[in-house]
Amino acid sequence: MGDRDSVYGFGTLGIDVVAVSDSEQAAHSFRQLASGKYAIIYITESLAAELEAEIDKISDREIPAVIPIPGIKGNNGIGIKNLKKAVEKAVGSDIIFND
Repeated sequence: MGDRDSVYGFGTLGIDVVAVSDSEQAAHSFRQLASGKYAIIYITESLAAELEAEIDKISDREIPAVIPIPGIKGNNGIGIKNLKKAVEKAVGSDIIFND
C-alpha cells in the first residue's frame, strides 16, 4: 500500500497492490485491508507516518502485521521507530538503542 510509483511493481510478484493518492483514501483502504483478509500489510514509510493513528488502533492484534517499506522517495526512519516501539512494549525497556 502506498503511492502508485512505489507499489505498482509488487503486482508482478502476485501481491495485491493498493495505490492511494490522498490521506482519506489511504485511511479507508487501510481499514478495509486490516479487516481480516490479509495477514501482512506492506505500507510505504511515508504513508505509514500519515496513518499512524489507524495503525495504532490495530497494533494489539496478532494479524495483520503492518510492515513499513521504503518508498521511491527513500527511507524516513519509521520502520526503525516502529521496531523500537515494539521492543519496548515486549520487554519494557529500550534494549536496542539504549535511549
